[in-house]
Amino acid sequence: MIIAFIIWSIGAAVFLAIGISCRKSREAVGFFTFTKPPIIENVEAYNKAVSNLWFVAVLIFEILGVPFLFLKQNSPWFLLIIFAVIIWVIGIMVCYMKIEGKYKKK
Repeated sequence: MIIAFIIWSIGAAVFLAIGISCRKSREAVGFFTFTKPPIIENVEAYNKAVSNLWFVAVLIFEILGVPFLFLKQNSPWFLLIIFAVIIWVIGIMVCYMKIEGKYKKK
């Protein structure tokens, strides 16, 4: 299952790259796929908040992948990982909506 953990870590590295690119961007970044970012009052602070969200998400995602190192293939415990990832995604969306609400131009 080490290969599964390596693949999981590659996915986390992609999310980390997204967070780094958000931090370095001069324009407001979109968060969800193919969405245009809203009109933002403070672009630098908004991008920093979004990149911090990605960094925390990467950390949690990598922690969720640790059981791949210890469980055997086809273990029923993988269902818990699947449900945890679903909750992880919903949590990311909720946090982003709070960030967007804070920095969106009124």
